[in-house]
Amino acid sequence: MENKETVVSNNFDIIDVAKSIAKEKGITSEEVLEAMETAIAKAGRTKYGHELDIRAHVNRDNGYIGLFRYQEVVKDLENLPSEERINKINLKDLPQGNQSLKEGEFLIDELPPLDFGRIAVQTAKQVIYQKVKEAEKVVQFNEFKDKIGEIVNGIVKRVEYGNLIVDLGKGEAILRREQLLNREIFRRSDRIRAYITEVKYDLKGPQIFLSRAHNNFLVKLFQQEVPEIYDGIIEVKSVARDPGSRAKIAVFTKEKSIDPVGACVGMRGSRVQAVVNELQGEKIDIVLWSEDIATFVVNALGPAEVDKVIIEEDLKKIDVIVPDEQLSLAIGRKGQNVRLASALSGWSIDILTTSQESERRSEEFKNLSQKFIKFLDVDEVIAHLLVTEGFSSIGEISMVTPSDLASIEGFDDELSTELISRAKTYLEKEKANNLSILKKEGMDDYLLSSDFFTMDQLMVLNEKNIKTRDQLADLSSFELMEFLNDIDNKKADEVIIESRKHWFEK
Repeated sequence: MENKETVVSNNFDIIDVAKSIAKEKGITSEEVLEAMETAIAKAGRTKYGHELDIRAHVNRDNGYIGLFRYQEVVKDLENLPSEERINKINLKDLPQGNQSLKEGEFLIDELPPLDFGRIAVQTAKQVIYQKVKEAEKVVQFNEFKDKIGEIVNGIVKRVEYGNLIVDLGKGEAILRREQLLNREIFRRSDRIRAYITEVKYDLKGPQIFLSRAHNNFLVKLFQQEVPEIYDGIIEVKSVARDPGSRAKIAVFTKEKSIDPVGACVGMRGSRVQAVVNELQGEKIDIVLWSEDIATFVVNALGPAEVDKVIIEEDLKKIDVIVPDEQLSLAIGRKGQNVRLASALSGWSIDILTTSQESERRSEEFKNLSQKFIKFLDVDEVIAHLLVTEGFSSIGEISMVTPSDLASIEGFDDELSTELISRAKTYLEKEKANNLSILKKEGMDDYLLSSDFFTMDQLMVLNEKNIKTRDQLADLSSFELMEFLNDIDNKKADEVIIESRKHWFEK
């Protein structure tokens, strides 16, 4: 009796050990006890046979360690392959006192307590260590998986081929060389702040990836420095960066009493300077966002002055006209200013000087005038008047009324009617000629007779080798919109659905 009490007393210490390890490693005592059970079971299989189904159980109340062999009850053991019989027992062969067991249940026999030898102890230690490490990794993963998109502080643990291994306290993270700012050098034991971009779990455990070059790192820094951004009063609309060199951040607020740019700059530039210091001197332009794209682009190109902008919405392109002396400032060093402004706005931006734009307009005026002279058979004066009035194509002339043209100084009803007639005749001839070309090149009647496409669009499809109904039907709406940038998603869907109808007809 005394001996059993001693055993129980000694085993009870296991519960305290498990709690101690759990507290130290930041995991639950249940995970530690399960690791111990796995280790003891492995030691038991080493002693009694690796092929046996041996399991261990630690009593959570008194710490008693039980070692058990499990055998599954089956009806017909003889029909099983020999290799499957080792951990099974016939229903008819059940020992006295266990006849109530049913097929699929287990006969459980307690084995004598283990007398742990040196090798068994080492094996058990390794298993426990491995299991505890796995539990630690799961805890680390759960700790950081919800912190994606947050800024963390850490200490550089080591440097490997330019990549930093950062100690975050409860785990390690990787900061790759390309995610550092230009000219940044960190050494072992240096403190560092970075943005968590990704957390994933693989065979090595949790992999935490950091960045200081990510656009959102800049956003989060401003959130920390500007309470209005943190509270949602000021909204960050977009960000563009050359990490370590220059950045542009577009801000906006619905509160008329707040200056979003001034709030981000802070008193005497204190707020933006704190961000600049963290980014190793990266210059930051704070831009007022506007729903009007022209206004927004002008703001984004600051500090350069802009004379005017010309918008091509279909192409998401903007031509920006600046004074000759402002060209280098607008473009920036190595094109940095215009490149960042383009990324910030999401529009393609071309910078032209006033003189360049004047030359371009003069060339366009000349070319368009020559086109009217050639195809409408008019003199230079009439052609110039048409261009001056804003007509940019023969198609536009064909669609106006005689009275509209007659309102131009020097034009009368007779001349206006004749010009419209010539424009329509030219377009009809051009259409007939284009139809002939498309037929010769193999475009089928479905596309040629379609109400969905203009002649210009059909010519584009022909260039893209889309000549039959099936070829059109094979396209996705997205692909069609790429080919024809002047149609929207709704029309693209309609075209593709209609072209596929014959596939489903009986």
